[in-house]
Amino acid sequence: MDTLYRSYRILLNNTSTEFVRYLHDQIEWDSRLIAILGARGIGKTTMLLQHIKLYDNVDETLFVTADDLYFTEHKLVDLAMEFYQHGGKKLYIDEIHKYNGWAREIKNIYDLIPALQVVYTGSSILELETGETDLSRRKLEYRMTGLSFREFLAISRGYHLPVYSLEDVLNHKVDFPYDKERPLQLFKEYLQQGFYPFFKEKGYFIRLQSIVNQTLENDIPTFAKMNITTAQKIKKLLYIIAKSVPFKPNFTKLATLLDINRNTVSDLMCYLEKAGMINQLRSDTEGIRLLGKVDKVYLNNTNLAYALANNVPDIGNIRETVFFSTMKATHPIVTSSVSDFSIGDYTFEIGGKNKTQKQVRDVENAYIVKDDIEYGMRNIIPLWMFGFVY
Repeated sequence: MDTLYRSYRILLNNTSTEFVRYLHDQIEWDSRLIAILGARGIGKTTMLLQHIKLYDNVDETLFVTADDLYFTEHKLVDLAMEFYQHGGKKLYIDEIHKYNGWAREIKNIYDLIPALQVVYTGSSILELETGETDLSRRKLEYRMTGLSFREFLAISRGYHLPVYSLEDVLNHKVDFPYDKERPLQLFKEYLQQGFYPFFKEKGYFIRLQSIVNQTLENDIPTFAKMNITTAQKIKKLLYIIAKSVPFKPNFTKLATLLDINRNTVSDLMCYLEKAGMINQLRSDTEGIRLLGKVDKVYLNNTNLAYALANNVPDIGNIRETVFFSTMKATHPIVTSSVSDFSIGDYTFEIGGKNKTQKQVRDVENAYIVKDDIEYGMRNIIPLWMFGFVY
């Protein structure tokens, strides 16, 4: 256990608290069991270490990674008991999806050691977890996504700007430090290299490609217990989608291309979505709670579009992708019969600065979201402003 403490303190000492992700202040940190799920590379580990450094008693806290060599010979529940018996109060477990049988042991820790708080992070694929161990009534679960444009500005330029509600955005209340820089060039930077917190490090796209490969070759196959052949096909499916987005799925055609069962295609798409590789835009034919069929498929974020494309991605696709991925983080968003997207009673048509009102002229609560404009008026809203909703 000494090696775990040593690794933990080294990580803690090298963690900066200069900027903390949006999700931190939404978490009920005093809860007995907290799950923080999200795709690889979006900052879950850093947020845990920041919280420990800012708010916890380090001597009563332990942070471990679930794939540490320590766990080849020791059980998680035994570690928790030993830690508690030596005065431990808060146990943080990173990447729990890498620990075989994690759900049962977390349940045992929760039931056997009521005075010990447990916080764990894991791949968002774990939302699909089914089986005999149900943690739903025990845990508080949070979902983390990549950086918003607002967060990108905080890290890259030190502009600590407020979060605005969707209604604030639609009423042109977003304030920007125009006297320092103009938003459009910064927004273009964000679209290419700003969704993942490691954007300041060298070799951004190499790192991003590595995340994609680890997700497709390790995370999804391990969780879904796939054989090598199926794992190769999920990788092929992602690259088919990347070349075709926005992609109107034809499961029968995809099944033929991949030489697999049609129902398997649907499962693979679900895995890709939960792993943070794609977003599926569904219809609202059955209401928000029972979302209808998939209408379009997008890559999860615009950085993936630039990383996976053989050439410069289509700008129309980039605009729709960033609007969808940004708003999906905070609002139920579905397809619209008259435009691109619907959020509640609002309808949104996405385009460039020359986009006209023609398509939504007679639609109530319709907005034209334009790229390449700094300011809006009436129902015309700059695309970059939606990057301030979280």
